[in-house]
Amino acid sequence: MLNSNQSMWTLPRITAILLCIAMWSPVQAQSLSEGGATKTITKVGTTAAQFMKLGVGARAISLGGTFVAEANDLSALYWNPAGLSNITGGAVQFSHTQYLADISYNYAAFGVNVGQMGTIAASLLYLDSGDMEVRTTANPEGTGELFKKQDLALQLSYARALTDRFSIGTTFKFIREQIWHSSATAMAFDVGVLFTTPYKDLRLGASMSNFGPKMQMSGRDIIFSTDPTPNQSGNVEIVNSEFLVDSHPLPLMFRVGLAWDAVSSSNHRIVVMTDAAHPNDNSEYLNMGVEYQFRDLFSLRSGFRNAFETDGEQGLTMGAGINLRIDKSTKASFDYAYADFGRLEQTHWYTFNLQF
Repeated sequence: MLNSNQSMWTLPRITAILLCIAMWSPVQAQSLSEGGATKTITKVGTTAAQFMKLGVGARAISLGGTFVAEANDLSALYWNPAGLSNITGGAVQFSHTQYLADISYNYAAFGVNVGQMGTIAASLLYLDSGDMEVRTTANPEGTGELFKKQDLALQLSYARALTDRFSIGTTFKFIREQIWHSSATAMAFDVGVLFTTPYKDLRLGASMSNFGPKMQMSGRDIIFSTDPTPNQSGNVEIVNSEFLVDSHPLPLMFRVGLAWDAVSSSNHRIVVMTDAAHPNDNSEYLNMGVEYQFRDLFSLRSGFRNAFETDGEQGLTMGAGINLRIDKSTKASFDYAYADFGRLEQTHWYTFNLQF
């Protein structure tokens, strides 16, 4: 364990500065002048693996996604892997939401603290659209066939507390997208830091998510047969061909956040949080959240997602949680979150945690 002033201040500062510099290194949203007016191009819809942007954990969702500096459970694999260093013993987490358009979205994770070596964890993200009818221009009412959109991400994380105030973590992930008979895969990684400042337990977190190569769909759905010269005879009449499919980058995300214990006593705790996010396929935005805890028994939460995002539909979030002490070393918790999506209505999130 590092214990010098240099380990407490220089290392966190350097790491945070590097992450902040990297945060602005991608190409910023471009501007286009039309008739004397400036229009911002935010690159919406230009990245693959969009399910990697949905978030995980009812607690984090109810706080407006402001979890990069507060991450202290297994949802930290998604928000900030450095937060896994807060886990003591072992833990499991299961989360489910019936997302927009009746899409099933699930998350399962397991982690264990291995003492001074740190914390290791693994998780699975899985999205399933359910059966949908295949429709074509010739058969707009359906061909009688069914297809699905299924995505998954397998994640393996490691985190370690380098000092009593500074933690670092990383996640390696395998991402797969599939629609009907075509699929795309990629390997990516996340990195995060978590620093508790000397000022009244003010916490600073920063993370970079989904850094990896581009994804390109392949499969028999893009293969077809054609006659390259239909007006000529005596040549090869059938040639197997493929549609030219573009490759798309992963949804790279940089987050920096603060969490502050505004009230902290034996009976009451109020935490105020805020995050700033910089995606590579949209405009920058802010998340805000507040959580009230009573004797570590139940919690009330509220937040606001994607403030100042260009043409965003997300907004108010709310939720609650209850903790149950099973014995001295085992604790279970249940969390619920409501997230408003404006014209797209709302989603409901449910999470179960078990610590042992």
